[in-house]
Amino acid sequence: MLRITSATAADLFDIAATRQIEEAAAKAHPPHTLMQRAGLAVARLAMALAPHARVIWVACGPGNNGGDGFEAAAQLQRRGFRTVVTRIGEDARLPADAQASLQRARDAGVTFADAPPSHYGLAVDALLGIGSARPPSGEMLDWLHRMAGGVTPVLSIDTPSGLDADTGVLAESYLQTKSERGHRVCLSLLTLKPGLFTASGRDAAGDVWFDDLGISGVVEAPIARLPGLRSASERPHASHKGSYGDVAVIGGAPGMTGAALLAGSAALNAGAGRVFVALLDAGAPVLDQVRPELMFRRPDTLDLSDMAVVCGCGGGNAVGELLPQILPNASALVLDADALNCIAADPALQSLLKARTSNNRPTVLTPHPLEAARLLQSSAREVQHNRLAAARELAARFGAIVALKGSGTVIAEPNGTPVINPTGNGRLATAGTGDVLAGMIGAALASGLPPMTATCDAVWRHGDLADRWPPEIPLTAGALAGGSRQIAP
Repeated sequence: MLRITSATAADLFDIAATRQIEEAAAKAHPPHTLMQRAGLAVARLAMALAPHARVIWVACGPGNNGGDGFEAAAQLQRRGFRTVVTRIGEDARLPADAQASLQRARDAGVTFADAPPSHYGLAVDALLGIGSARPPSGEMLDWLHRMAGGVTPVLSIDTPSGLDADTGVLAESYLQTKSERGHRVCLSLLTLKPGLFTASGRDAAGDVWFDDLGISGVVEAPIARLPGLRSASERPHASHKGSYGDVAVIGGAPGMTGAALLAGSAALNAGAGRVFVALLDAGAPVLDQVRPELMFRRPDTLDLSDMAVVCGCGGGNAVGELLPQILPNASALVLDADALNCIAADPALQSLLKARTSNNRPTVLTPHPLEAARLLQSSAREVQHNRLAAARELAARFGAIVALKGSGTVIAEPNGTPVINPTGNGRLATAGTGDVLAGMIGAALASGLPPMTATCDAVWRHGDLADRWPPEIPLTAGALAGGSRQIAP
């Protein structure tokens, strides 16, 4: 059994692949083997979470997820825990394995009740898992509300009930009223599912653990992956500023110069050799008193052919006038914010963006869901409904690396397995943190890293800074741009 952290590298499998892996494993083992292993794994984690619980409540559904719950209840009861099972469904309609585990629970002396116990030390959600696309309703929804509204830890088997294991979308009936006050844990069985790590999945699942049930030799192709720890490499003593490349930040229209300065500051602190800032506000100062290392230039004086260009941060409509020159000439390019909005509204700019691929000029797009929706001519709701699919479609359409920002940022390339970033938290939900990310990606590109690697590294580090941020220090974009200097070793 493995706890999944931001340092874990792992493959993620969708429901269809998981089903195929499960069917192959079931054929290769005696009947009931997988469910017995699943129940034992759940029981082991439950005992670790609540070793002194006098009562454990297990809520079981009508399918194999409920069968895993019956098996876990039997294992817990045999180990001295008083286990109370509430269940939905009829005996005769249970799958064969679940029927066998139900009988094992009865033989072990598990208490079966019509209503949850009034007091319990741990709740186990074994209601739906990946086995049903229907949203929770009726008594099942009432039980889920009770779990979510309390302070008692909740352990979900495989996936939290009501969560789409492929997309991370949570059923609206549950999402609207859940409070998530208690400690939430999810034990993903056999495979890790992408929905646990993006959209609403991170909040719904809480701490994610994984048990492969002893099944190895998986041959199904993953739908996505977790990137694992991104460690910084030491710089050679004989290096110099030219070894780490130049970044040009183009943006900062009147009233929004701060966005470009944030991106420039972030690029500096992320290790760029030199950073040039071309502000679109003609009346803006030409010296940053806080970051005097930033070199200010007019946009038309920059030689973009040998630079990593970060374009769009605070650019307003003015950046659209420069994109016809930037798109074909920038050596490497990060497009953010208003640059993306201008491209979404102009087919000619879209053609120039697509042409960068044939000229071997790497491009990274960093949209939030609404900007992604504009590029796809859809809605933010549709993007959030399947973040993996939206990121893959954007990457394929424009021939670019795409970092679809949000909880569990999805990073996709035109040909390859997407990555779901595991770092970051709600403290990043403040103005300017996206500009900081754009600058960090620009610095990574300028250093010569491959575009996908550069993007994954920068997104991971951006979120990791937020995860390690001292709780007593406000996390603002300006502070975040200063990077690890704010964080004690």
